[in-house]
Amino acid sequence: MNRLPPLKALQAFRHAGESGSFKEAAEQLHVTQAAISQQIRGLEEHLDIRLFQRKTREVSLTPEGQILLNHISKAFRHIETGVLELSKDPYPDQLTLSALPSFAARWLVPRLGFFQQHAEDISIRLSPSLGLASFDDKSLDLAIRFGIGEYPGLESRLLLEDYLLPVCHPSLLDPEQPVKPQLTKMPMLIDQAPDVQFISAEVEVALGFSMEKSKSKLYVSDANMLVEALLSAQGLAMMRFSLVYELLQRGQLICPAAVAVKSAYSFFMVAPPAHFQREKIIRFESWLKEELKVIENGWQTFSQQHDLKDLHS
Repeated sequence: MNRLPPLKALQAFRHAGESGSFKEAAEQLHVTQAAISQQIRGLEEHLDIRLFQRKTREVSLTPEGQILLNHISKAFRHIETGVLELSKDPYPDQLTLSALPSFAARWLVPRLGFFQQHAEDISIRLSPSLGLASFDDKSLDLAIRFGIGEYPGLESRLLLEDYLLPVCHPSLLDPEQPVKPQLTKMPMLIDQAPDVQFISAEVEVALGFSMEKSKSKLYVSDANMLVEALLSAQGLAMMRFSLVYELLQRGQLICPAAVAVKSAYSFFMVAPPAHFQREKIIRFESWLKEELKVIENGWQTFSQQHDLKDLHS
């Protein structure tokens, strides 16, 4: 016989044979007892061998059934060991992260010390990267990415949604003069990230001028450098709230127009599915989500205080 029996039938037989009960096998596999009975009957017909002696309230293996069970149990244990090996953490006391440079520098690094206070047994290796790092060499545990959450072959878990708003240094505005005419004279600092490029037309209508027609422009591919340009009063930029909310709270930067756009991109935790079963990642994810509530709460407060108009609402 060349054709193997269906895997579901073999699995039903294994659980029934090891437990000595169709009822217990059904409970373990979360199916009905009738489904177990049907799978085993189909297996017996496929093999043309009687595997169980059926009595009124119990079942027992035939000699042939016992021989088959010995092999099937070993085979399933071998499969389970292989699956477990894939999810086994080779470095349980070391967490290797890849993250966007802007997010790592502006938000994550200043807070990692708090995580390590509660996880002294875990050392952290952080690798800033604009692109999604590879998990092929098994050394990377987790990536924090900014996108739409679609990464083939990987699991992504939403961390934080973000908003874009106009930001500049307070020294660039005269509070005694109308705001819009002053904005039209400011140099534009333009983030070349895709989520910012998609919203320029909507923002230009709300602000009353064209960003592209600005006489002086600085194009930046790293949002971290863009923050530095803003702090040195070089112009006006559309910024993600997550990167500047603390600077806005301290008054180091201001939002000169009541305009906001929900970003098409969000922050995600990304890794092979098995990595999310690792104890160190479970602990880190719990800590990270709790810390990010500060940004979420900050946005709610800031948007209400400044009566920000979401152009997508």
